[in-house]
Amino acid sequence: MKETAASFIAKSTIKANDLEHRRKINFNISRYNAVVPQGKQQFADVMQAREHAKNIKWRAIETLDQQLEEFELQITKRGAKVIWAEDAQQALDEIGKICAEKNCKTVVKSKSMVTEEVHLNHYLESKGIESIETDLGEYIQQLDEEPPYHIVTPAMHKSKEDVAKLFTEKLGTQPGLTPEQLTLVARQKLREKYIQAEVGVTGANFIIADIGGVAVTENEGNARLSTAFPKTHIVIVGIEKVIPSLTDLSLFWPLLATYGTGQKVTVYNTVLSGPKQPGETDGPEEMYVILLDNGRTNLLKNPQTREALYCIRCGACLNACPVYKNIGGHAYGTTYSGPIGSVITPHLRGLNEYKHLSYASSLCGNCTEVCPVRINLHELLLENRHEAVVEGDSSLSERIAWKAWRQASMNRKMMNAGNGKLKNWVVNKVFKGWTTYRSELNFSQKTFNEMWQEKNK
Repeated sequence: MKETAASFIAKSTIKANDLEHRRKINFNISRYNAVVPQGKQQFADVMQAREHAKNIKWRAIETLDQQLEEFELQITKRGAKVIWAEDAQQALDEIGKICAEKNCKTVVKSKSMVTEEVHLNHYLESKGIESIETDLGEYIQQLDEEPPYHIVTPAMHKSKEDVAKLFTEKLGTQPGLTPEQLTLVARQKLREKYIQAEVGVTGANFIIADIGGVAVTENEGNARLSTAFPKTHIVIVGIEKVIPSLTDLSLFWPLLATYGTGQKVTVYNTVLSGPKQPGETDGPEEMYVILLDNGRTNLLKNPQTREALYCIRCGACLNACPVYKNIGGHAYGTTYSGPIGSVITPHLRGLNEYKHLSYASSLCGNCTEVCPVRINLHELLLENRHEAVVEGDSSLSERIAWKAWRQASMNRKMMNAGNGKLKNWVVNKVFKGWTTYRSELNFSQKTFNEMWQEKNK
């Protein structure tokens, strides 16, 4: 636990003082903030739409076992194979078996946070299989040997100059190419891989129970190419991504587009319901769907934290969070960063090891305000802190400090005792964490209670 927390503090300390990093992030998020209001205009009542989406996800999660079994029943009717994976290793072993059966040498992979969660690329490389990210942002990050920085925009922290320099170093392109030229270079490189690949891997934005469908939404068409050219298609998806009906997509796709990128709807929206059928000319010959738990049932069994499974991975809470905007996505040291990552990671990977993430918040509630499915994120962060204390994961010094703070805060005489100088000394000299990177706090000489009493005798 100490090593994980120490790494987070070290990385966040460096990034919080990196003004160039902050400039890039604020620029990119400002572009996002400018277009989201335009996307919201498609809803007659956006709050009602969000409430409706939350209710649908509530139903899906409360009946998760039934929804998943219905999904499996329907998609297997059309020839797909469903695999249940309890943890990351089981998912990787199953993918390894499939690739071995197909004598696979190259895998093309569309954008997927779940594959990042299980570290699929590293696993395939260890098996001697080339794994190519086909989303442009993910491709940039793969070239730079970095994990995604953001749930939706993996290379948000890079400027166009950074990307041009990276392409020159890794691909030998001419220096100073424009974004359009860089995109054409990536397109040329990647299209060769689609033809070579024996296996295509995608995630899923939603899995649809009533028809047995896998819904994928994207802006580049790379997911369609990853499922169309290779003879084998593997979907790996978290079990919480289920929605009850195909008709629910008419709400969730626009919500995801608006809160994810500010669009009314993304460019390519696909529903896949099995491999190529008799008489069809396109599509993979085989389709596998891996339903991944990997700690999600830890969230499910806790009525207080179950709400976190409603998340549709739009990334809106990251863009709104003042902590994320200062320390960036990589400082968290986890697959899922920002407020939603701070909520779910302690349950996916161990509360004792990752409880510090739940303190990486100002509790301003902005994440809750912008969530399209209205997850009470700031309350869930508090719940994580509470659970850590109940389970005994808090240190002795932390418990003593909070007991002292509680005692003082609930006692008017203690609050009024001493002048501002004494309080300044306690906060600035005894608790030195505040002043390490900030100016000293300066308390009033008198409390509001004392001034009120003096005024009103």
